[in-house]
Amino acid sequence: MERELISKKDLLELMGISYGQLYRWKRKQLIPEEWFIRKSTFTGQETFFPKDMILARIDRIMNMKEDLSLDELAGKLSPFHEDLRLNKRELMERNIVSEISINRHSTPAQLNGQEAYSFAQLLYLYATDQLLSAGEISLDESGLLMETLRDHFPRYEGKPCELLFMRKMGVSMFALAAVPSALYFDAGVKTVARLQLSEIAEQLRSKLN
Repeated sequence: MERELISKKDLLELMGISYGQLYRWKRKQLIPEEWFIRKSTFTGQETFFPKDMILARIDRIMNMKEDLSLDELAGKLSPFHEDLRLNKRELMERNIVSEISINRHSTPAQLNGQEAYSFAQLLYLYATDQLLSAGEISLDESGLLMETLRDHFPRYEGKPCELLFMRKMGVSMFALAAVPSALYFDAGVKTVARLQLSEIAEQLRSKLN
């Protein structure tokens, strides 16, 4: 499903903020670089944003900026630094991830409620469940995806990256790439899904709050 976008002009008017505020927040990393989407329009190049996420982010900034410095806010808003932990019962009650994904990709201790899920583990589960629920990957492929995220996502140390799911001649492949990056494949590779993990983390945080 194509995400809804909002133009920079409409965003500034709707939220009552200035151009200077918006780009100061960008420089301070309160708003991720990858949310600034350049698109061609009949008037030339314009900047757009993922509407639901940018509105929620600016609302949080406006509510918190009186009590925290911009540097403190950046730490609070970073999507990959989160100390919240949930057990299986809480995860099920909030309906964040399907039971199929939980049962297939959790440790015995997590399934028994003896061990909580870290935010990173929840992120892996949530991203995997999104593709599984959309019918874009199989259960077997979901295992390969979880393995890819566990093995390689920590290397990015909170920096923006994207997940790519590709197939070639029936063979499934997953990859993580830094953002922004330009990737090129031979004609036989089909890109089935491409997810910005910072956006997935932001969606997850909104469900956890």
